[in-house]
Amino acid sequence: MAHDKILILDFGSPSAQLLARCVRAQQVYCELHPADVSADFIRSFGARGVILCSGTDEAEDEALQVAPAVFELGVPLLAIGEGLRALVGHHGGEASFQPGSGQAVVQMRARGHSRLFADIEDRRNATGHGLFDVCADLSSHIAQLPVGFNPIGTGEGEQLLAIANESLQHYGLAFHPELDATPQGNAIIARFVRDICACRGDWTMDAIIADAVARIQAAVGSDEVILGLSGGVDSSVAAALIHRAIGDQLTCVFVDHGLLRLNEGKMVLDMFADRLHACVVHVDASAQFLDALAGVDDPEAKRKIIGREFVEVFQAEAKRRVQAKWLAQGTIYPDVIESGAGRKGKVIKSHHNVGGLPETLGLQLLEPLRELFKDEVRQLGVALGLPHEMVYRHPFPGPGLGVRILGAIRREYADLLRQADAIFIDELRAAGWYDQVSQAFAVFLPVKSVGVSAGARTYDYVVSLRAVQTIDFMTAHWAELPYSLLGKVSQRIIEEVDGISRVVYDISGKPPATIEWE
Repeated sequence: MAHDKILILDFGSPSAQLLARCVRAQQVYCELHPADVSADFIRSFGARGVILCSGTDEAEDEALQVAPAVFELGVPLLAIGEGLRALVGHHGGEASFQPGSGQAVVQMRARGHSRLFADIEDRRNATGHGLFDVCADLSSHIAQLPVGFNPIGTGEGEQLLAIANESLQHYGLAFHPELDATPQGNAIIARFVRDICACRGDWTMDAIIADAVARIQAAVGSDEVILGLSGGVDSSVAAALIHRAIGDQLTCVFVDHGLLRLNEGKMVLDMFADRLHACVVHVDASAQFLDALAGVDDPEAKRKIIGREFVEVFQAEAKRRVQAKWLAQGTIYPDVIESGAGRKGKVIKSHHNVGGLPETLGLQLLEPLRELFKDEVRQLGVALGLPHEMVYRHPFPGPGLGVRILGAIRREYADLLRQADAIFIDELRAAGWYDQVSQAFAVFLPVKSVGVSAGARTYDYVVSLRAVQTIDFMTAHWAELPYSLLGKVSQRIIEEVDGISRVVYDISGKPPATIEWE
C-alpha cells in the first residue's frame, strides 16, 4: 500500500492492540509484529516511524530481542516499557527490570522543552512547568542515561519517566500513553505519528474502500466468490465490500441453524438481497442442526457439533457453485494477530473463521478486512451503506443461542429465548441504554419456577438477563441498569412470553465469570 506506515514491534504487551488502535485513530496505518522480527523485515517495511511496545510485567527467561537495525533506520522511534529498556541498552545506558511491580498513576513534570510534549499538559505547577498524570510502568527503571539523551519527564524523587534524543528523534517512555489512565496519551501518540513522523493521515474510510476494491478486483478478476454470511458484523461488512467490488460474481450463503436471534434471517435477506441486490442463498438447516444437538449438554461438544454441521451444509452449497474459485471470510486484524506468533513465538489462539473450509474446498482465500480492527470494520460498514443499527449491534457468538441455552438444546427453548432476548434489546434501545453497554442478551435456564398468572398457578422456565460494560472484553463489569428498566423488561417477558415465569439479572463481573454463560 502507498499509505504512510508506522511499524509497532511488540514485546508481549497486553495493550499492544490498544496502542495500534490509538495510532489508527490518527488516520495513520500501522502494523503490529513481534519484536524479534528479522532485520531484513524491519528495513523493508518502509516505516515512517517505529514504536516499541511494552512487554509483560513478569520475568521472562527468554525475552524477545529486537534487531539493532530498528535503531539505525533513521526514522523517529518511540519506546515504551521493555522497548524503553532496549532503547537505553542500545545507546549505552543502563535500565533495570523489576518484575511484578505493576503500574500506578503518578504525576510527571515535563522538562527540557521536548518536541514530544510541547503544548501538551494536564495542568501547570506554580513555577509554570507542565504536569501530566501518567500510568507509570513501575517495572522499568533507568539507572543511567544513554549518551545524547536528556530527561523530558520526571516523577517523584526525580524518577526518569521520559527521555529523548531530539537529534535522533528517539523517545523513551516509562509510562503507557495508550491507557486511559494517561489522559494526554492520545495527544502524545498524535504528536509522535502526525508531527514527528510526518505521517499524512491518509488512512481514511474513502482510501480504505478504494484500496480494498482495487485489490479485490485485481485478485479475483472474472472468477466467482462464495461467502458464508452469518449476519454478524464482520461477514456482513465483508460481503458489502466484496459486492461493491465485483457485484454478481459474489454469492453469499446464509445458513440458518435455528439458533439465530429473532427475525435475524429476515433482516439479513432484506439487507443483502433486497437493498444491496446481492445474490444470497438462504439455507434453512435448523432441523439438521437441532437433530444433531439433541441431548447434548456439554458446551464444548455443542460448539463442535454446530461447527461440524455448518461445514457440511456450507460444503454442499459450495459444490453447487462449480465456477467459484474464491472463499471469502470476515477475518479481521485481531484474528490475524492472535493466530500469529505472540510472545516468544507462541500462538495466542488459533483462528478459523469458518472452520476447515479453505482446505476441504480447495478454494483460494479472500479476506478483505484482515488489516482492520473491529471499530474500523464498523466504520467501514456504515460507509458502505449498511444500517448503523446493524453494524453497531452487540457481539453474537458463532454458535448463536446454542451457548445461551444451558444444557441440552430444544427448539422450544430456542423459541422462548428468542422472544425474551428481543424484548430485552427493545427496552434497552427505548431507554437509551443499548449503546451504553458493550453486550447484552438473555440466557435460558432449563429449570422451572412457580409463578402466578391470571390468578392461577404456573410452573414455567427461568431466563437470566446479562449486560456488561467493557473496553476490551478481556475484563468486564456488569452494567448497573436502572431498577425501573429491569422491572419493565421482567414484566414484559413474563406477560408476553408464554412459558417463562421468572426473570433474574446476572451481576457477575469478568473475571471471575465469563461474559457468555457457556
